[in-house]
Amino acid sequence: MPEEDRKPGPWSIAKSITSGEPETTNIPEPEKPETIAELTEKDKKDMDPWVPDVMKPLLSVRRELAALPDLQKKLANQETEYSDFTSKAGYALSLGLKEKEIFFFGGMQWLAVAIAYLLWTQMLFWIPPDVWEALSNQDGAGPIDYALIVWAFVCVGVAAFPIGIFSGCMGVTHFLHKQGRASTVAMCLKLSLPNAWPLWAFHWTDGWITVRQIMSRLPRDNDRRSPAQKLYEEALYYAWKVGIAGVLPSMVLGKGMIESGKESIAFVRQHTKEIVKLRAAYSGYCWILGILAYGAGIPLMMYLDDGTGMGNNIAMFYFYMAVPICFAVGLIMFFLRPIYLLSLCNLYSDYLKANNKTVELPDNPPRAISALVVFAILCIAVLVVFYFREAIGLAEILSTV
Repeated sequence: MPEEDRKPGPWSIAKSITSGEPETTNIPEPEKPETIAELTEKDKKDMDPWVPDVMKPLLSVRRELAALPDLQKKLANQETEYSDFTSKAGYALSLGLKEKEIFFFGGMQWLAVAIAYLLWTQMLFWIPPDVWEALSNQDGAGPIDYALIVWAFVCVGVAAFPIGIFSGCMGVTHFLHKQGRASTVAMCLKLSLPNAWPLWAFHWTDGWITVRQIMSRLPRDNDRRSPAQKLYEEALYYAWKVGIAGVLPSMVLGKGMIESGKESIAFVRQHTKEIVKLRAAYSGYCWILGILAYGAGIPLMMYLDDGTGMGNNIAMFYFYMAVPICFAVGLIMFFLRPIYLLSLCNLYSDYLKANNKTVELPDNPPRAISALVVFAILCIAVLVVFYFREAIGLAEILSTV
C-alpha cells in the first residue's frame, strides 16, 4: 500500500487527538493539485475503496452522481437546511408511536454497531506496547496494518447483517402502514429476511465506505493528500450517500442489488433537491454528534497519558472511547436514522405513485436460510480467530513489526 494511500492507523489518530492537528515536517513537498479538475483518472480510481467484486457495481455510479448540479451546489455552499429534516420528522415520529417496533429495530442496529466496535478493539489489545511504539515511526504499510484492515472489514461485515435486516424491517413497516396492514416484529422480519443477501451486501459496502471516510477525516501524521484529493473524496462520499437513497426501499420491495441501484438513480434524478436536502441535514446532525464524541477523546487521552508512551495505552483509549461513541451512535440509531430512512421510504412511495408503479410486498416470501448460514459461519470464524489467535499464527504476526 503506497504511503499516500495509507489511511490513518489507530496510533496516529490517538496521538493527533490531543494536538488537534497532524505533525508536520520541514521537508518541502511537490506541488499538489488544488482542484478536482486537476486530478487524473488514475488518481480518482485509486481513491475507490476495496470491496469484493460482487459489491463493485454499487460503486460505479458515484462519479456520475457527483456531477449532478444540485449536489455540486450543495457541496459548494456547505449549507445545511435542518428545517427540511425536522419537517419530515413528523411522519417518522408519528409512525414510530403507532408502530413501536421501529424503536426496537433501531435498538438492535445500535447493539450491532456497539458489538462490532468492541470486537474491533480486541485486536488492539493483542498488539504489544513496544510494537505500537515502533509502528508510530514506521513508513508504509506492514503485516499489522493489513491485519487491522482485514479485521475491521470483517467487523463491519458482522454488523452489516443485522443492520441490513433491521433497516429493511423499518422500510417494511412503512409499506405495511401504507397498505393498511398490521405491522409486527415477526411480520417485518418475515418480509425482510428473504432479501438478506442484497441487504447484507449493500450495508457491508455502505458501512465500509462510511468507516473509511470517517477515518480519512481525522487528523493524521504526514497527511500527503492534496486539497483536490480531499475534495474529491468528500464529493464521492456525498454522491454515494445521495445515490443510494432509493436502494433500501427498492430492496424491501424485492428487487436485487443491481436492479435496486438502477432504480435508485432514477429516483434520485426525479427528487434530487429533496434527497440532497434531507441527506445534508441528516449528515449535519451526525457531524455534530461525531464532533462531540471526538471531543470526549481529548480529556480521555490526557487522563491515560502516564508518560510511558502511547503504546501502553492505545488499546485502553479505544476501549474507553466506546462510551462516547456508543452514546452518539445510540442517538443516531434510535432517532436520526429512523427519521431519515422512513422519510426516504415516504418519498419513494411518492415516486412510485407518480410513475404509476405498484408496491408489492409478498404474502408468502421465500426463506433466507443460506444468508443466515453464511452469517453464522462468519461469526464462528471470528470466534475461532478470537480464541485461537496464537495457534493460527496471528499473535506472532501482531508481535512483529
